[in-house]
Order: sequence, then structure tokens, then C-alpha cells
Amino acid sequence: MPTGRAVPSSLLLRAARTGHTEQIVIALGAGPDIESRDDHRRTGLLLAAAHDHVEAARLLVERGADPNALDDRHDTPWLVTGVTGSVKMLEVLLPANPDMSIRNRYGGISVIPASERGHVDYVRRVVQVGIDVNHVNDLGWTALLEAVILGDGTLAYQHIVKLLLDAGADRSIADRDGVTALQHARHNGYDNITALLS
Repeated sequence: MPTGRAVPSSLLLRAARTGHTEQIVIALGAGPDIESRDDHRRTGLLLAAAHDHVEAARLLVERGADPNALDDRHDTPWLVTGVTGSVKMLEVLLPANPDMSIRNRYGGISVIPASERGHVDYVRRVVQVGIDVNHVNDLGWTALLEAVILGDGTLAYQHIVKLLLDAGADRSIADRDGVTALQHARHNGYDNITALLS
């Protein structure tokens, strides 16, 4: 039979995952730890961030939830914003002072998956908050390299390349094979990106 503490913890996590702020308030009033975890070590804040429930996340941040809580995939609420590309969630988490240097399971920080996925608005905002645009992940790639290698050269990726360059991205950083973003752009036939990098 579950303990009295386990029931409100599951309620808190379910409410965060579905974005029901009233249920979050009720659950927290019943006394569970705000850092309660599910079977994958995800906290309520991480679940709210992953599902882009902005108001639920705002409430949890106001109550002191940790933006740096790691789950079993080495994601945090902050890291997840780079995957979802949610600028609103980024803004909600900033007052909690997230550690922007925590690495995901690929050794990357949030600007890298955002650049890979073409999240222009997110990249535009995150480069303004002091994130390291020249961080190199475990694959040997920066955000700039990922935007060129894994992007498709369309307008979104052109914007991202320009934003990264304007934010101080080092175009001379090469991948593990010694190939630069410019060389990848030329090889892929991305003429507009090639022009930006030349």
C-alpha cells in the first residue's frame, strides 16, 4: 500500500506533465518534495518543460524548483528548452539561474540542439544570456557545425548561422576530421551559408 507521501508525489508529477497548475498547488500543499522524481528521475519542472507547460513551470520555479535537476538521460529542465525551442520556457527558467554549462548525454549545451533543429527564435534569445556559443560536444561539433552539418541550408539555418556568428561563434573550429563549417557548407551546396561563413 502506498505511503501518504507517495500519493501526492505522483499527483505532483502527473499535474506537472499535464500542465494543471491547480493540481500542482494541491499536490504541493499535501507535502511532497518539489524535487520528487518519476521512474526516469524526471522532476515536475523537467516534465513541465519537456511538455512546454509554461504556467506550470512558472509556478514550480516560483516555489523553488531546481532548473538543473538531471534525469536518467542527463537532461535538465534548462537543457530540454534547447530541444523544444521554447523561448517562453527559457524566459520562465532564467530567474531560477540555470547552469548553462551542464552537458546533455551528447556532451552538448542547449544552444547546440536548438541550432541543429532550426529553432531560430530560441537561438536568437539564448545567445543573449551568456551561453558559450563555441562549446564543443562529444561528437566534436559546435552549434555552428551542427547547424551546417545537420541542417538543410534553408532560411532558418541561414538565420541561425548569422546569429551564431554575430554572437561570436568561431568559424575556424573544425570537426574531428579537420573540416570547418565553411567546408561543410560548400560540400553540401549551401551557397547562402557559404557566403555567410566566407
